[in-house]
Amino acid sequence: MNEAARAAWWDGLPAGIREQIDGFVLQDALMNALKLIRDVGRAPVDIGLGNAQLIAGDRYAHHGDRIARRPESPLDLESLARRAAGCVGRLLAIEAIWDGDTVHDWFVVLLAVTAEPDGEAALATVYWSTAERHLGEEAAGPGRHPSAVAAERAGRALADRLGVPFHFGSPDTPDDEAPRWRAVTGGR
Repeated sequence: MNEAARAAWWDGLPAGIREQIDGFVLQDALMNALKLIRDVGRAPVDIGLGNAQLIAGDRYAHHGDRIARRPESPLDLESLARRAAGCVGRLLAIEAIWDGDTVHDWFVVLLAVTAEPDGEAALATVYWSTAERHLGEEAAGPGRHPSAVAAERAGRALADRLGVPFHFGSPDTPDDEAPRWRAVTGGR
């Protein structure tokens, strides 16, 4: 669906639906906007997820700086240490794992692994934009994914400060099925 067809589809929606979609976009609730676009886009022709993403992207571009973006996770050592201090249970390790979605593509989550059963707490989510902010000029270089570089630096520094191991099962290649710390260590 080209830009003109998307604009025509948008203009053909009832005002209330357009306002609701734009409301989600202005709240940076992309998944809600995509669901609504898909729901109302099934008839008379099926919009499909790809076109729904393009339509939502058009709305994001239209609203620009008016969108209330979710704040990015801090990656400074003091903030991460404070977050880790609030975890329940004895801290065993700091771990970086890959995750991804249709909005952000690949990103890395920094976790505090604790002695509690199934004990882990998210400390930070490192999206591409978070990594660029944290790394500055270094983010533009070739090679590894900036999210991996930023998460590894921040996670390793935190682990060193707290005196626990740092684990990143796949630092060079996005892999959300890479071995986890508990699997590598036998579940300590």
